[in-house]
Amino acid sequence: MHKFGRKYLVCIKNLSQVKALTSIFLSTIFYYTTALLVLLFVLAFFMPILYHYALLATCLAGVLLLLDALMLYTLQGIFARRSVPERLSNGDENPLSIYVENHYTFEVKLEIIDEIPFQFQKRDVLFLLQLQPKESKIIRYQLRPTERGVYHFGVVNIYASSPLRLLQRRFQFEQAKEVAVYPSFLQLKMYDLKAISHKLTEFGLKKIRRIGQSQEFEQIRQYVQGDDIRTINWHATARRNELMVNAFQEEKAQCVYNIIDKGRVMQSPFDGLTLLDYAINASLIVSNVALQKQDKAGLMTFADTVHDRLPAERKATQMNKILEVLYQQTTDFKESSYEALYIQVKKHITQRSLLVIYTNFETVTSMRRQLPYFQQLAKSHLVLVVFFENTAIRALLEGESRTTEDIYQKTIAEKFYYEKEQIVKELEKYGIKALLTSPANLTINTLNRYLSYKSRGLI
Repeated sequence: MHKFGRKYLVCIKNLSQVKALTSIFLSTIFYYTTALLVLLFVLAFFMPILYHYALLATCLAGVLLLLDALMLYTLQGIFARRSVPERLSNGDENPLSIYVENHYTFEVKLEIIDEIPFQFQKRDVLFLLQLQPKESKIIRYQLRPTERGVYHFGVVNIYASSPLRLLQRRFQFEQAKEVAVYPSFLQLKMYDLKAISHKLTEFGLKKIRRIGQSQEFEQIRQYVQGDDIRTINWHATARRNELMVNAFQEEKAQCVYNIIDKGRVMQSPFDGLTLLDYAINASLIVSNVALQKQDKAGLMTFADTVHDRLPAERKATQMNKILEVLYQQTTDFKESSYEALYIQVKKHITQRSLLVIYTNFETVTSMRRQLPYFQQLAKSHLVLVVFFENTAIRALLEGESRTTEDIYQKTIAEKFYYEKEQIVKELEKYGIKALLTSPANLTINTLNRYLSYKSRGLI
């Protein structure tokens, strides 16, 4: 047992020595110094008087190199810790930080390389830092994910140099962590606070005068100053010999369904995100605002079949359910079946509701193939079809034409842009609401429409 213990200690010692050797790196200054010494020895071949100076310089460099190694390896001089949120918000700038401490008794120069998930496709996450003795600092930076799913963070690598700058010692801190990227909950919180404080107009959401309202009778009560005289109940007034009015309770709990097309038409990219992800982020925020406005929020997703269906409710747990369903959405790039969507809506959504359908059409012909299903849905519900502008075409239209080719391209672009406008007119001709929007303005424009319909009592 004693022999085994000694062998174990020897192995540990050898392992630590190997680890120490593998953590030594030569700096740029070391290579410059070596090149200068080589140059001195080459010159000494022609001028022998320089030989002794070259030899002296080499010995001095060796002493400094040894001193540099002793300075770096006398202490476990650097400590670091990465701080990552428990989950990241898709499409938003997420804050991260790295806390660094210097335990050395001298100033150090640090090169910090963070091993971030491969999904970001960044190989230049490098931070340069100088720390005084016993000093600590926090490095703050941001990452913007563009895909939902699980992201893997690796180690934090720190290369420390003493004031001599000949060697670098690598410190590795095991900060491996898996973080899930969810739909844009940072925007959700922002809109949530604005909805509570009635400041949604700061985001361009219009405040619209309500021209009608749906009410249901609640009770007959005594008239008080300020009551609408049109609500006076004359029969009750005659019986009680005092003014009595009908009290009504406004019907607030309307159903709002966000219906997301997961077919291949929603896989076009814009600013790093697909149209599907824009629709997911918008659905999350619209659902939250609907719940804040005392409505019921529901969700459906479909492609060749209806994949997910979450009934509209106003429970406290509804937003968590919606968030989890949206997090799991993927696509198989199949053609979307509006027939399957119509069957499921007809079967499961019996109360008149606002159906916000996120999809995309490039031509009037492709829309007309689905028009019969929209017409059938519009008989029982208020249907809003949301589809997307081609921002590249808009940029082409706004550009200046200098050559014949530019004129030709602009003419083709105008044709495609006109097609999109024709789709809006065609849908509205059959009583179907339509919204043509850029992906960047999807959330704002969809919320505007929802609040407009609610204010006008259309739902």
